[in-house]
This record gives sequence, structure tokens and C-alpha cells, in this order.
Amino acid sequence: MPPQAGVGPAPTLPPPERSTLPTVHIAPAVGWPAGTQPVPMPGLRVTALATGLDHPRWLMVLPNGDVLVAESNAPPKPQDARGLKGLAMKLVMKRAGAGQRSANRITLLRDADGDGRAEIRTTFLQGLHSPFGMALVGNSLYVANTDAVLRFDYQSGQTAITGPGTRLVELPAGPINHHWTKNLIASPDGAKLYVTVGSNSNAGENGLEAEAGRAAIWEVDRLTGAHRVWASGLRNPNGMAWQPHTRALWTVVNERDELGNDLVPDYLTSVKEGAFYGWPYSYFGQHLDPRVQPQRPDLVAQAIAPDYALGSHVAPLGLAFVTGPALLPALAEGAFVGEHGSWNRKPRSGYKVVFVPFANGQPAGLPLDVLTGFVSPQGQAWGRPVGVAVDSRGALMVADDVGNAVWRVTRDPHP
Repeated sequence: MPPQAGVGPAPTLPPPERSTLPTVHIAPAVGWPAGTQPVPMPGLRVTALATGLDHPRWLMVLPNGDVLVAESNAPPKPQDARGLKGLAMKLVMKRAGAGQRSANRITLLRDADGDGRAEIRTTFLQGLHSPFGMALVGNSLYVANTDAVLRFDYQSGQTAITGPGTRLVELPAGPINHHWTKNLIASPDGAKLYVTVGSNSNAGENGLEAEAGRAAIWEVDRLTGAHRVWASGLRNPNGMAWQPHTRALWTVVNERDELGNDLVPDYLTSVKEGAFYGWPYSYFGQHLDPRVQPQRPDLVAQAIAPDYALGSHVAPLGLAFVTGPALLPALAEGAFVGEHGSWNRKPRSGYKVVFVPFANGQPAGLPLDVLTGFVSPQGQAWGRPVGVAVDSRGALMVADDVGNAVWRVTRDPHP
């Protein structure tokens, strides 16, 4: 199908396709050749806030303008992807840039002179366990390791934390830990944390007992660690953000693989308390996944269709809302999404940063390409976007875990 057919609030969903061997069409990770960088949309320019990082995954802007970067990769997962198929998938992921040992640290970047390049870089936290999400509430910094949320004391302006963190709540991990990234965000009043916990399989093939507490967003009491499942049936939620006008929680979700090039669309959606979004039994509402047995018609009947499809296999990870024309008028209201890129689709999809326009608190129109050029003309990955954030001056920042850089996108003063 043309790519736009799988995008929007009512995407075209063709019949599922099954094959003995899944489509494998990756962009082998090679990094950026000298003198190259991502390509911004007309009217914008891109510079490197920092290069030479070690698999930068996630970003957070502190109130004083400092930028925290989680440098992280998957932890050991001895029981994930076993057998011949599992071995093949591990080799594929390694070629895609996901096979390196995790740096297990958070780095602080400071652009003190405002020139768009960080002249101060310090190891802010180290000795972590595949860290990903970060949130600051008052003088407490929360970090989502793959297996727990930690709390650290923080004072504005400090460039390193050396004190031990306190474990606030344990998170599902273990020897499978299929989707290992755990993101978090604080509620607007700071009383709660919301934590993403991806599924332990593609479509339930490891047994549903392995999915306890997974494929969900948790709500965690920030002070006590008491927690509950806030929403479920979300195969692999990652980026989260509060919509500026409605104050609703939104997330981007990686849907299931191996049903064909045009199934299943990854998506952007608001998250409703107590809602069920289908995984593993159905997708995009009540479309049944024929691989999952036995089915649960009682749950499928409750499955909510997400708000907005982003296209199949684009692998959305980063999410950041923006209000105001700091970049361009066309990018004044909506959401930036970092699309890490496909492995189970031919032709490839994703490998770019897009902007989804919003109006009246809802998506309104097709996505706009903001940052592209991550794949070479020969089909190699020069970079892969992950986390996105808007800095204190309204610039868009993008963590590139294959290019080992944080890119900064601003308005071009000389278009």
C-alpha cells in the first residue's frame, strides 16, 4: 500500500499475511561518515549538540537548561529469542546497531554560551542498569532502569550525582525481558509517576504468564511506590507526554510484527484510565490476531482503537508536544515523534522524525517530515532517532543511538 494509507485515525488494514520466515529488511548500522548529518525540512537547520556518545537513547531537559542523556542498551536477556529463529533475530538486531554492551550511565550536557553546542559534558549518573526514562519533581530525580524506578536527590546546577539512589518500585524484567526499555513521566501535580512496561513477546508466544504486569502503563505513587496498571493491551509503549491543551496523557506504541508489510500500524494515542488497547488478542480496536490462541472475546469486546496510526513498523519511540512557532508556523502545535525504523517491512519505513499537527487537542492532518536522511543511498543506517525533546529555547533535540549524537534542530536564520 502507499505509506499514507496506513496513517491517520482510520488507516487501511489489509488481511494478515503469514509466512514461514518473516520479512527481514534492516538498514545495517554504520554511523555517520565525516561531513554528513541528518537533513532538516526547508526552513530549519540542524547542528550537533554533542557527538561521540555511547548509544544515546533518551533525553530530558532540566529547568536550568541542562540536558540529560541516557546512554543505554539492552541488558542480558538469556531466555529471550531462543532457538534458530531467536539466534537469527539476535544477529539481525546486532546488524541494526542493538548489540553493543550498555554504557549504563546518564550524561549531562550544558550549552553555557548558547551557541547550540555543549561545551560541558559530565558523567551525571553511572552504574545504572539499562536506564531509559527520567523525570524531575522538585529536588527528586527519578530514573527508570530496566528493572526498577530509582529516586535520587538533585540540586539545580549540579553536574554529577554520586549518592546512592533509592528503589521506589520494582519493574518486570527477568531472563526474557523482551521489551526492556522503561520510560516514565510525572503527573502535572507531581503526585504520580506513569511508567511504560512493554510486552515480553511479539504476540504472546512466550505464554501469557510471562506477561504479568506488562504491555501496560503503570501509575505509581511518587512517595510510596504503590502502583497499579493504568492502561493495558499496549504492546510496547515508549514516549509519553501531556497534551498541552487537554492535559491528557498520550503515548506512542510499537505494534506487533510478522503479519505483513502493512500490518500492524504503530500508533500515537491518548491513554484512558482503565482502558484496554487489544494486545495480544486484537489490534487497532477489535481486529483479531489469528496467531493468539485461545482468544479472549470478552477482552476484545472492550478493546479501544488508538487515536492515530503512524504507519506500519515505523517503530515510534520519542514523543514531545510543542505549542508556539519557535521553529516554523507549520510546527507550532502538535507532536514530534522519533521513528526508530523498521526491520519487518520492505520497503523500509520510519528512520526519521515527524511532526503530527494537532487542532483542538487531536491530531489533524498527515505527518510532516522534520528530520530525514538517516539511511544512506546504499541502504545503510547512518543514524536512528530515538528520544526527542524541546529545549528551553524551543529547539528540537533528537537522540541518535546509531549516530551516537544528540542533534539540535532550530529555525534557519538564512533560509
